[in-house]
Amino acid sequence: MSAMAAPIRVGTAGWAYDDWNGIVYPARPPRGFDRLVSMAQLFDTNEINSTFYRIPPAKMTEAWVRRIEHNPRFVFTAKLFRGFTHERESGDAERDAFAAAMQPLAEADRLGSLLVQFPMSFHNTEENRRHLETTLDRFADFPLAVEFRHASWDAGDILLLLARRAAAFVNIDQPLFSANLPATGHVTAPVAYFRFHGRNAAKWFGPDSSNEERYNYLYSERELEPWARKIDEASRAASKGVYAILNNHFRGQAVANALQLQALLTGATREVPETLRDHYPALSAATTTAPSEPQKRLF
Repeated sequence: MSAMAAPIRVGTAGWAYDDWNGIVYPARPPRGFDRLVSMAQLFDTNEINSTFYRIPPAKMTEAWVRRIEHNPRFVFTAKLFRGFTHERESGDAERDAFAAAMQPLAEADRLGSLLVQFPMSFHNTEENRRHLETTLDRFADFPLAVEFRHASWDAGDILLLLARRAAAFVNIDQPLFSANLPATGHVTAPVAYFRFHGRNAAKWFGPDSSNEERYNYLYSERELEPWARKIDEASRAASKGVYAILNNHFRGQAVANALQLQALLTGATREVPETLRDHYPALSAATTTAPSEPQKRLF
């Protein structure tokens, strides 16, 4: 990166996955072990995905701020509650509750963006454009990033709409079906946002799929390299930085790929558990082996 480039933060979507035990975390995490602390030792961001399923109390988000204090560079992003994007039944009460939950993060300057993620069924229609604008209005006090899955949203008027609202267009990697949003590198706001979902086309749709199977994909470094160039370019246009989030969370694959992408972008290597390097040998070039007590050393 040049001196003029904005900060690039790479991380994962969430941190509380049981199938990471024995790979990313100890097989039997000891009492007091903190998964979020571990993530903030490896990365400078994490996308909070639990907020999509339920609105947390402010005491919980205050605790998250305390738990990442050892990393002064760390900034969260948070996924908007699904009642606004998928179920579309939430109103002012839920809006106020969600804003209150985000306030401790914002006041601590630890909130980089709210992720407004719409489903594949959300196509670019007049009705849905109205709903998009209503949602942007409801959360206009926060920095916003909007993720579409359907290709119809990759349109000039939508980019202009988001730019007027200073909302980021989320650039995603996903299987290349004809109706899926293709790879993009748009920057429509002071923040740029990238998300990686994997390319498990066989399990992307269908009744026998699941979140675990859908996002069961390990990127090769060769597949990440073109995205690293897009992210680096975006960092020169996004004045407040770039967020790159790996969502291929099955068995810690997101952690492995986030470490690789981070190394491609910054050249930095991090100490990781030996179990992670054992499961993902390609990490040998991007990491070193951590001590046996990974939470003993903090920033």
